[in-house]
Amino acid sequence: MKGKITNAVEILQRRAMKDPELRELYEEEKINFQAALAIRSAREAAGLTQDQLAKKIGTTQSVISRLEDADYEGHSLKMLERIAEALNQRVIIHLEPAA
Repeated sequence: MKGKITNAVEILQRRAMKDPELRELYEEEKINFQAALAIRSAREAAGLTQDQLAKKIGTTQSVISRLEDADYEGHSLKMLERIAEALNQRVIIHLEPAA
């Protein structure tokens, strides 16, 4: 008998595998989380505050804060490119076969 799973992400992944609707929601949220984390990690690695990054790309600190929020669903490729350029980085996107 297998041990009881207590990791919330593992539980969600197992349930998502059985429910196509939940799987789609999980994948959408995972993408939002990854985008937010990438922005925050790159900004912090550059040693910038949200306000400093905002000024570099011509927006406000609140916009950067929103982009770094895992619940935000409005990430645009154009904004990601602006952020990447300001941080001397580039955006890379790749597609993978569906599971």
